[in-house]
Amino acid sequence: MSKQVSGTVYLVGAGPGDPGLLTLRAAWLLGRADAVVYDRLIHPEVLKHARPRARLLFVGKEGGGESVRQEEINALLVSQARLGRTVVRLKGGDPFVFGRGGEEALALEAAGISYEVVPGVSSGVAAPAAAGIPVTHRDVSGSVTFATGHRSGKAPDWAHLAGAETLVLFMAGSRLEEATLALIAAGRSPSTPTAIVEAGTWEHQRVIEAPLASIAQRAREAAVGSPALLVVGEVVSLRSQLRSLVRSEPVVSESARFLKAEAGHE
Repeated sequence: MSKQVSGTVYLVGAGPGDPGLLTLRAAWLLGRADAVVYDRLIHPEVLKHARPRARLLFVGKEGGGESVRQEEINALLVSQARLGRTVVRLKGGDPFVFGRGGEEALALEAAGISYEVVPGVSSGVAAPAAAGIPVTHRDVSGSVTFATGHRSGKAPDWAHLAGAETLVLFMAGSRLEEATLALIAAGRSPSTPTAIVEAGTWEHQRVIEAPLASIAQRAREAAVGSPALLVVGEVVSLRSQLRSLVRSEPVVSESARFLKAEAGHE
């Protein structure tokens, strides 16, 4: 952590969507922040933990649409802190798992701003789990590889990814066909069990299963949107035996109601 100059910025993971998966520390910080700088994939119920007078600053990004440049977000965090404010930078999932939290931490370090990283539940684990897919299983897969379908200036190492026992590919939706063809070309069997988890843990979560060779076509037919994760591996076949894990109740869970009740008792 860098030396404090003015305010403090907290890089907070909000989890994959379900407000019940927000950590207690995240909820506590939201209730004390002067400003909340938040992403597109933050559930509205999560923002209700912010104190009434907090400034809510939206900086959401969306592929193919208008978005706030990362440099602008970095500058906003620095400027808010230099006003002496306590700032929560609220990010979907975990800040350091494909969330550009590292870039923001480096910018704060360079500016001499005090900051803290507050881990969150990563969608790479939570979304498959909510769909009834364990990313590891002693009899099926002893390792899991997380990767992204979008990487600036460098193509993924498809040969390496094709050899993963379980592969979880973030931000897979817009390049799904490219990714599946590349994995097959690199040696992954076209018949490998595969699933797309759209909006994992949200009210509108959907899961589409198909062999690797046809998952892109199935996703097109179903008009899958973002956020979406691609899960590749034999663990997907366990889903048929774990149907009871699949979410059916409303996303505003008992955990979320508990957090709000606790905040009201302060």
